[in-house]
Amino acid sequence: MDALLLAADRIEEDADRSDRAEEYARDPAAWARQKLGEHLWSKQVAIAESVRDHRLTAVQSCHGVGKSWTASRLTAWWLDTHPPGEARVVTTAPTGDQVKAILWSEINAAFAKAEAIGEPFLGRINETDWKLGKRLIAFGRKPSDYNPHAFQGIHAKYVLVILDEACGINKQFWTAANAIATGEHCRILAIGNPDDPGSQFARVCANTDRWNVIRISAFDTPNFTGEPVPDDLRPMLVGHDYVEDMAAEFGVTSPTYISKVTGEFPHDSEDGVVRLSKLRACSQPRDNDASRDTAGPVELGIDMGAGGDETSIRERRGMTVGREWKFREKDPVKAVARIVEAIRESRAAVVKVDSIGIGWGIVGSLREKRQQGAHEADILGVNVAEASTEPEKYKNLRSQIWWQVGRQLSEGVSWDLSRLEEDDRERLVSQLTAPKYSIDAAGRIVVEPKTETIKRIGRSPDNADALLLAFYAAPGGFDGAMGYLNAYKPQQPA
Repeated sequence: MDALLLAADRIEEDADRSDRAEEYARDPAAWARQKLGEHLWSKQVAIAESVRDHRLTAVQSCHGVGKSWTASRLTAWWLDTHPPGEARVVTTAPTGDQVKAILWSEINAAFAKAEAIGEPFLGRINETDWKLGKRLIAFGRKPSDYNPHAFQGIHAKYVLVILDEACGINKQFWTAANAIATGEHCRILAIGNPDDPGSQFARVCANTDRWNVIRISAFDTPNFTGEPVPDDLRPMLVGHDYVEDMAAEFGVTSPTYISKVTGEFPHDSEDGVVRLSKLRACSQPRDNDASRDTAGPVELGIDMGAGGDETSIRERRGMTVGREWKFREKDPVKAVARIVEAIRESRAAVVKVDSIGIGWGIVGSLREKRQQGAHEADILGVNVAEASTEPEKYKNLRSQIWWQVGRQLSEGVSWDLSRLEEDDRERLVSQLTAPKYSIDAAGRIVVEPKTETIKRIGRSPDNADALLLAFYAAPGGFDGAMGYLNAYKPQQPA
């Protein structure tokens, strides 16, 4: 009798679980509220309901709206509301840190929270795997961890594929995702910051016939709309201070502000010297022989700030964009001392200084410091206002440097910006994409004067100018970026 009662109780529990799963499958917001005690605000509800109703969902979102948090909850919701063993979730992101430290960290947090509340999920979980018995029902991998064709071996009635930080995911993995999410009950969720107009994510978000596309601007969020949310949630979402800081730092017309605040894809400017889409490609993680990109010359480019304006020093190591030093110093003697510190720290072999104005004296002082044994670098002065070394192609040396270094290295995806911290990279991207060019009556390329760029964007591209000097093949010095390229011809990332 006891065995029969126990069996009856199990049948009743299974029936209750099935009924609740069906209810939660229809209402993911209710699932989050009742299962985890969490609140989904309106755009998160829209994302969840889109995954419920549409096979393909793309979310182009500003910064600070809980993108990865939403994807983590949808992972748990998907597995919890479909028949055990019949559902799978596959997640990917451009880097291991984005998979493990962001998305799967949140998935693990949801799993632990459900356990603590007394509504545990089925199975067990570790850093990037979720298993039910011996069966792997969810996992997260970065692209280099697997061959995309391996996706094709994943079969289940209910498959959810999550492409987190979708701008950085190569086209081959989108193709692989489509190959395993062909069934009526399968879904793909692509979610990320829309910062690369040349990405597959940008093409997907433009294809509204196939994809249900959701755009989230900072101005759509509760801190701007007044949408009621729990008090503990509001500080977690993007706020006024962030938006004002982004406007002040980058300008409201910059690609960084457009993507991270308005949630829109910036466009390649037709008259821009350096194309944004190519710079973004140079910023993607590289899984090939990265050591080759740092082999070769260590050089510094210096854009001097006069009268206490900011001085920018930028390092290159082979084809990799390296560290930045910046300072404000009116006293030339102290400025030279700061530069010597950077030379020693980087062990640079060549230093190229914009020699216009105060830079001329700095070049002389640095050469004296070398004679005194303070450092061992060759010091080269570069006057960008002088005539080009190819006067039939470029109006002046500034135009030549911006085109041959900034434009060509970006077009060839030849220099590597991927190792920079995000804030540093975004500052560089905004400055590199700012200058415009024209063609004069003689058919020469003319990059606008620096004063025109400053007038238009409200800030000086000093960091970018220093970077271009670091890679410039200055006459009389090491054959810089172009010579290195010709010798090694590094392959473009996939």
